[in-house]
Amino acid sequence: MAKHNFTGISRELIALRIANELEDGSYVNLGIGIPTLVSNWIEGRDIVLEAEIGMLNTGPLAEGQQIDQDLINASCQPVTELPGCCYFSDCESFAMIRGEYMDVAVLGALQVSEKGDIAGWNIPSSGRGKIGNIGGSMDLAVGTRKLIIAMEHVTKTDEPKIVKECSYPLTAKECVNLIVTDLAVIEVTKEGLLLREVAPGLTPEDIQSVTEPRLIISPDLKEIQL
Repeated sequence: MAKHNFTGISRELIALRIANELEDGSYVNLGIGIPTLVSNWIEGRDIVLEAEIGMLNTGPLAEGQQIDQDLINASCQPVTELPGCCYFSDCESFAMIRGEYMDVAVLGALQVSEKGDIAGWNIPSSGRGKIGNIGGSMDLAVGTRKLIIAMEHVTKTDEPKIVKECSYPLTAKECVNLIVTDLAVIEVTKEGLLLREVAPGLTPEDIQSVTEPRLIISPDLKEIQL
């Protein structure tokens, strides 16, 4: 696929777009990477964040004197506490996740297929064999009511990350509901991938040129809503 020079939105704005997708009253788990930035965009809202390491009602990322290295998120970044914050073991944490008490999970991904398969724990070319970074992603992918993927649209070498079929080892099958990238917002439907929003200045043809599966263009297509 040809290299592109499209300018998309920043990682912080990807997180903001996802925060706008979350409904008040939701219990949400944020995965490693871009997903952790979502915590900075929900201040004052009725959204409870859960960290799989055993923390409920986490606040925004900590800065300066707020930093306590015992209070961390999935990316091992220091976070703040909100009123009512509580702590528990991995056993209770995964009981919440596997018991389907989490409404939404926001995860990063290496690849997402047109059917909503996700690959996010192992890059074969890394040379580490079957050793990857599984974490809690497999449980989250199948244990939450809605799965949102936050990622850049292409790799550093401009290879598409939204593909017809994942070539990396799968995390879970047919579980992704929504993909938010620096270039677009795409919904996974039974009919295929629905292009709902594009980054400012880009066209559906631009997005298609860096997306392997054929996209369905929403009749209500708009710029990414921030």
